[in-house]
Parts: sequence; C-alpha cells; structure tokens
Amino acid sequence: MDKVLSNKKVIALYVLPSLLLILGVVYIPIILTGFYGLNKWNGISAMEFIGMENYLALAKDDAFWSSAWHSLLLALFSTLSLVIYLAVAMVLATRIKGANLFRKIYLIPMLLSSVAIAQLWLKIYHPTNGIVNSFLESIGFANPPAWLAETSLVLPALFIPILWQYAGFYILIYYAALKNIPASLEEAAKIDGANALQIAWKIKLPLAMEVIKVTIVLAVVGSLKYFDLIYVMTDGGPNGASEVMASYMYRVAFRAHDFGYGSAIGFFLLIICLVITWVIRKLTATKDTIQYS
Repeated sequence: MDKVLSNKKVIALYVLPSLLLILGVVYIPIILTGFYGLNKWNGISAMEFIGMENYLALAKDDAFWSSAWHSLLLALFSTLSLVIYLAVAMVLATRIKGANLFRKIYLIPMLLSSVAIAQLWLKIYHPTNGIVNSFLESIGFANPPAWLAETSLVLPALFIPILWQYAGFYILIYYAALKNIPASLEEAAKIDGANALQIAWKIKLPLAMEVIKVTIVLAVVGSLKYFDLIYVMTDGGPNGASEVMASYMYRVAFRAHDFGYGSAIGFFLLIICLVITWVIRKLTATKDTIQYS
C-alpha cells in the first residue's frame, strides 16, 4: 500500500476526479459569474460587453445596499444566537434528565425543508388565526400587529423561524464538541471547588473555542447568502423591508431578466463572503491552541 501511495501517477489518478468535480461545480461557475457581470445580457440574446458598468451601477444601487444591510443584520443576529445554542448544548451535555428527548426535539427542524418551515410559520404569524396573535388577544391586546406586513416588524419576525430552523444543527455541533472534553477535567475542577458556571467558563468554553470559531464563520456566511425561507414567507416585502442580497439577486436576474447585473450582484456577494470570512479568521486567530489528552 505504501508503494502505491508513493507513486505520483496513482495519486494524480485518485485526485483527478475530485479536482474535475470541484472545477466544474465551484471554480468554473465562479469565473463565469464574474465574466457575465461584465456583460449586458438577458439570458437569451447575445451578450454585449460593457466592462465594469454593472459593478459601478451596483455601488450606486440603493436597493442593493438596503438588502446588504438586512443581510448584515441577519448575520449579526445569527452570530448572537450562537450563544443560545451553546448554552443549550452545555445544559444537554450535563446529563440532565430527558436530555436525549430534548436533543431529538431540537433536531426536528433539520428534518424539514425550508418551504415546509416557511409554511408553518406563515400559519403561526397569520394576522387573524395565527397562534401568536391569538395568544396576544387572549391576554388583552385588542389589535395585534400583522407581523409580516409591517416594515418595522418583518425582519425580527423572520429572525425567529431562522433561529428555530438552525437550532438543531448548531446544538448538535456544540454538543459533540463538549462531549469530546474528558470528564476527568470537569471532575478535577469540582474537587478544586469550581461551580458549574466556572467549569463552563474556564474549561468547557476554552476547549470548545476552535469549534465555536468555525460555527461563527458558518453562521455569518450562511446568513449573507440566505434566501429560501425569506423568499417563501415574504418575497422580500413589504416594500423591500425584508429583501436580502440573495433574494435581490434572484429578483434582478430571473424577474427583471438582467442576468448581467444579477451576475455582478452574485459575484460581489461572493467577494463580501470571502472578505468577511478572512476578517473573522483574523479576529479570532490565536497563537496557541488549547489541547487536552
């Protein structure tokens, strides 16, 4: 086996299929998207090369920057919600009664499609028959709001189902990281007189930090390109109050049939994701990695 793995031709033969797949699915589409952004194109007729005009127009597009701001708010909310996921995972990792049942409950949203989740929450937020407004009316609110129809409320209302949708995913990641910490460390801390909060802050949190850094990147980048649930629930409305970058790109490309400008938006979104990922990695970089045996 060592002789086979030392043969460069054999290594190249094994790597080639994966390399071709990555090129065809990832890198070539990225290059083509950047190129399409340099053209005026409706997706059917011949392309007209216009250079950087689409990218320059993007810098002056108030609707795009409004959608970018909404995406950034979603990214901030998603990052802050990681604290909740981590806290829940820490509780579940302490062998509380019913922990296995709770883990299964939190994983339910992962089994549902985004469209099904959107339809569920549309019923919950229904202005007359929804659970939320029915509860508010039962405790004395005479005129509860139409959550998805008011520009000041639609974004916070959308953040709740998004938090619920990804709860199981992040809780599962954190739970696995916490369970991988040797029990002997926690037992030693208890012998030294540490309470549960001190153990969580001084032992569990530092040892799970590398996983937390990865989830921050996943949450931020995933939020910046988030599309499906918002598209189904509000379609970017009302009046663009819930429009995000991905939904705006879809609207420009597939409804306005401006694939050149839509491609420019998509390529710029990629650049934003790469830059923010680099910034997060720089901000969270540490010289020493805490290790345990």
